[in-house]
Amino acid sequence: MYARRLEIEIVVAGERRPCPLDWLDEFAMRNFTGAAEFDDTLPVADGSMEAGLRVQPDRLAEALAAWFSRRGKGAGQSVTVEIREISRSSPAGENGAG
Repeated sequence: MYARRLEIEIVVAGERRPCPLDWLDEFAMRNFTGAAEFDDTLPVADGSMEAGLRVQPDRLAEALAAWFSRRGKGAGQSVTVEIREISRSSPAGENGAG
């Protein structure tokens, strides 16, 4: 079900950082978002979420940014969200073949 790992960063007032896990948890609760398209998401750590293949990262980034901004997570500033997919093919620290 969770075929992909997504790295999620937020940008508020020019400052970039991993999205806090508690923000991702709040968003992922269906009773808050009401968006079935994000049912296949699982927050796992600050800046990290697992997702199914039906989840569109661009759409998820837009929805996260809008939701965080509406909830005041940016302390009065708009929140921008950037998502990139992390490859699961090679474990961290593995030497590449040369």
